Amino acid sequence: MIDEDWAARAERAVLPTHHHIDGADEPGGGATFKAVSPRDGRLLAEVADAGPAEVDLAVAAARRAFDQGPWPRLAPAERGRALLRLADLIEERRADLALTISLEMGKPIKDAYDIELRAAVSTFRWYGQLADKLTDESPHTAPDALALVTREPTGVVGAVVPWNFPLTIASWKVAPALAAGCTVVLKPSERSPLSALALARLATEAGLPPGVLNVVTGDGPTAGRALGLHPDVDVLAFTGSTAVGRHFLRYSADSNLKRVWLELGGKSPNIILPDAPDLDRAAATAAWGIFFNQGEMCTAPSRLLVHSSIAERVTESIVARARELRVGDPLDPATEMGPLAGETHLARVLDHVTSGVEEGARLLAGGTRRPNGSYLEPTVFDRVTPGMRLAREEIFGPVLSVLTFDDLDDAVALANATEYGLAAGLWTADLSTAHKVARALRAGTVWVNCYEEGDLTVPFGGMKQSGNGRDKSAHALEKYTEVKTTWIQL
Repeated sequence: MIDEDWAARAERAVLPTHHHIDGADEPGGGATFKAVSPRDGRLLAEVADAGPAEVDLAVAAARRAFDQGPWPRLAPAERGRALLRLADLIEERRADLALTISLEMGKPIKDAYDIELRAAVSTFRWYGQLADKLTDESPHTAPDALALVTREPTGVVGAVVPWNFPLTIASWKVAPALAAGCTVVLKPSERSPLSALALARLATEAGLPPGVLNVVTGDGPTAGRALGLHPDVDVLAFTGSTAVGRHFLRYSADSNLKRVWLELGGKSPNIILPDAPDLDRAAATAAWGIFFNQGEMCTAPSRLLVHSSIAERVTESIVARARELRVGDPLDPATEMGPLAGETHLARVLDHVTSGVEEGARLLAGGTRRPNGSYLEPTVFDRVTPGMRLAREEIFGPVLSVLTFDDLDDAVALANATEYGLAAGLWTADLSTAHKVARALRAGTVWVNCYEEGDLTVPFGGMKQSGNGRDKSAHALEKYTEVKTTWIQL
């Protein structure tokens, strides 16, 4: 990360506040909402608030760009070069974008710069390089016929993304959709609108034609609903809560039966067996996984399932890490955990903490807020039982629940005893156990002797009520393309 006085840079920051539609900033009808920093409660900006009229305007621009514009008709290599130019611009403006993310949602600046922006740049580069390397099919037929199976861009994509990784997850939707030849209307969370608006400006600067990438800012019940119900949106890609995912499925049923792809919540188990190759590393990774990004991750390993014979050792190590973790100003490069994403979210997480105590779990660390911002101490509970809210509900905060087991089959049953199925972790030195347990776990991703590892070559998504479809990898293109059969009689 660059050496910078980030607080001073924040004072000089000029933040975007208007929608970006048809290649230009668009103030809309004049309604605004307040973007407030969880860092200190300071007002960052009054941001344009989209209603149905602004969503109509953005969708109409995307529709024209798809039906009449050059983007879906360009050679794939040309689309790829445009995405590579966009990646270069994101890299060039990396510091400003990282600062914007830290201000709007509280991510520590080092994580925003080193991790989030690296992911965004890598995503646009990866799909830019992939764009001209896709192939269609020509099945073998009788000599008097020719069959072609082609993938064609679906059309207008509505992408609704959350605040916890505002540019990473936006990139996971936008980059493959654009590589496929689709046009996009992106609606970021109202808690993190500013980085998405900056991304849209960079896309226009990179030479994407007007209407190819549009951004509207506003809340879910109004702007999100309008996008979900819109008859000219062909695909809706959403990352967020399972409750809101259900709304998008209903919007599809009540409109044009648009395809809806969902990456939803999680309650991910992290299983540590006595034969883990390095118990200290397993414990350190468990602590890192739940406290990274303030625990505001759908894949956060919030349920630690640890064998009873090693539970005390592992738990003590995690508690020690929780107590030494540096919580504070996200603009301080030494900060390891910043504020939660606002007072409303903090209150929700604290309600789970209170519930855990009332239900009989033992609070070992944290559980209290800090002043002057939406800060929460890293929190660890043990003596958690499967029926407690701590073990069942997604908390989306730095709260770890420790459950113990004595039998491997019981561990797998505990791990699968959830409505979610996004991710899981397993620590064992036995290759056979790793294979068998990974197959038994009902999760879209299973990490063995690690957590949150991987790159863009592998898909990401969930099972059960964690959603459908996959982000990342070439598989993401399946969401944004239609398969067409052409049969030619010779």
